[in-house]
Amino acid sequence: MAERLQKVIANAGFCSRRKAEQMILNGQVTVNGKVVRELGTKVEGHEKIEVGGVPVEMESKVYFLLNKPKNMISAVSDDRDRAVVTDCFSGRDVSQRIYPVGRLDYDTSGALILTNDGEFANLMMHPSGEIEKVYVAKVRGHITNAEVFKLEKGVNIDGRLTAPAKARVLSYDRRSDTSMVRLVIHEGRYHQVKRMFENLGFAVRKLRRTHFSFLTVDDLAPGEWRRLSNNEVRQLRELALTENKEKTQ
Repeated sequence: MAERLQKVIANAGFCSRRKAEQMILNGQVTVNGKVVRELGTKVEGHEKIEVGGVPVEMESKVYFLLNKPKNMISAVSDDRDRAVVTDCFSGRDVSQRIYPVGRLDYDTSGALILTNDGEFANLMMHPSGEIEKVYVAKVRGHITNAEVFKLEKGVNIDGRLTAPAKARVLSYDRRSDTSMVRLVIHEGRYHQVKRMFENLGFAVRKLRRTHFSFLTVDDLAPGEWRRLSNNEVRQLRELALTENKEKTQ
């Protein structure tokens, strides 16, 4: 099946699709030895594609579930030389150029998928897919049922209500005056979970994503990862596509 050239380059893990588009426009991409400048150009996948003289190798698609530790950046590099999630894979027989699907904050731990499949990553992150993410937050203060109701109905962030969620208080510690709250959302707005609690006057002291859809990191220590099975990848795709289809009907 023919695909746009920039998509093929991005899916190969060479660079982002936007950067690939700019390189095509700059005349840095050749297909079978000929410079291509048209963004609409499609290729079958068997062509010899080079970017800046470097061959684009079509890597086999890989999918990993990582239990991201705290104090680590959800990126492949950092200009401040902080630890990044791909460091967890160094020297572990992973030759593909993988990147995180979405992000977890620097001080947030838990379930994070990494892959070199751009189409799959976009599907997992697209709001229409409504993939559920489960968080457990430790917050300062005693959260009441009324405040749980507000979390579920939506709170205002940057002038827009968050989508309906599910929330439940797991425990309250009187001595430390902290509540443990389980929150299920399907959006991925910037610092969303922290800002939802802060909107109600509760500062988040600790945050962990325990589930990404049906995937859990309960059996993985911080920094450990495992490969997703073909069946798990298929299920995730089907969930996202089904939600998208139902939403547009």
